[in-house]
Amino acid sequence: MSVKVTIDGIAIEVEPGTTILNAARQIGGDIVPPAMCYYSKLKDSGGKCRTCLVKVSKGSEKDPRPMPKLVASCRTTVMDGMEVQNITSPEVIEARKGIVEMLLVNHPLDCPICDQAGECHLQDLGFEHGAVKTRYEFDRRTFEKIDIGDKIQLHMTRCILCYRCVFVANQLTDHRYHGILNRGDHSEISTYIQHAVDNDFSGNVIDVCPVGALTDKTFRFKNRVWFTKPVEAHRDCDHPNCNGKVTLWYKGEEVLRVTARKDVYGEVEDFICNTCRFDKKKTSDWVIDGPRHVSHKSVISANHYDFIPLPVVKSNPVLIEANKEQFERETRL
Repeated sequence: MSVKVTIDGIAIEVEPGTTILNAARQIGGDIVPPAMCYYSKLKDSGGKCRTCLVKVSKGSEKDPRPMPKLVASCRTTVMDGMEVQNITSPEVIEARKGIVEMLLVNHPLDCPICDQAGECHLQDLGFEHGAVKTRYEFDRRTFEKIDIGDKIQLHMTRCILCYRCVFVANQLTDHRYHGILNRGDHSEISTYIQHAVDNDFSGNVIDVCPVGALTDKTFRFKNRVWFTKPVEAHRDCDHPNCNGKVTLWYKGEEVLRVTARKDVYGEVEDFICNTCRFDKKKTSDWVIDGPRHVSHKSVISANHYDFIPLPVVKSNPVLIEANKEQFERETRL
């Protein structure tokens, strides 16, 4: 049995227990709320950053009353007959603007030197919803950079406390040595007595971090991502929990870094081991699958041409009907 939910005027039927965010992702497009802390492959993630807030204008068919406040779409499950507003609600847009301002209160303006630049979700949010200047007049909190292992550096000043890296350590590894220390404005991701984060899957904390707080020391300051060429590859990995499917980032003939493959929402498809990530940086170690598809909206797509000219179609009823549906959808939005 499925339930029907309408998001920004577009109806869809989903399984009971589906969250509003995942229902929107099944529709796709611009109506999908942004998410800085939710990660579909990490249990109990979400509910931290509040960037995915939406307005429920109709609770359900049985109880059509609207919810009195904006709700986190990553934590709120759909009800049959529910109606949700995201980009069509001025209240949601204004609230999201305030949340982005809060996330940027202590975030340093070091995008020109940050290795996450070009892949940073906070950059995207700041571009779409950020204000021209901040109203915050006090000193920003700062932390010293620390090494949590020989391959990972933590720059806590950039952290937005999304907890993703903590969930990765809890759910993918046998031992977790880092976590949230202190409380309130003094909260930070760290390790006691500078304990090294050292296990087979520790490098995945780099991939799940939405900002530049956790960076790959082997790639740090080597290049900008839009000057590299991403290529998908695989190998027969010896680790039983790693399928060896990765993205190689080339500069000329040199592999500058290796990351897990990610979907359209920036989430890792399959987590990879540290051997694949840090130790296999020669083309001869891999079987090349082909260039990675990069969205034309991404800065990484600069100078990466992946375009096939469309054939000339004189009359195609299927194409005409598809164009009509797309036009009606954009009109509703």
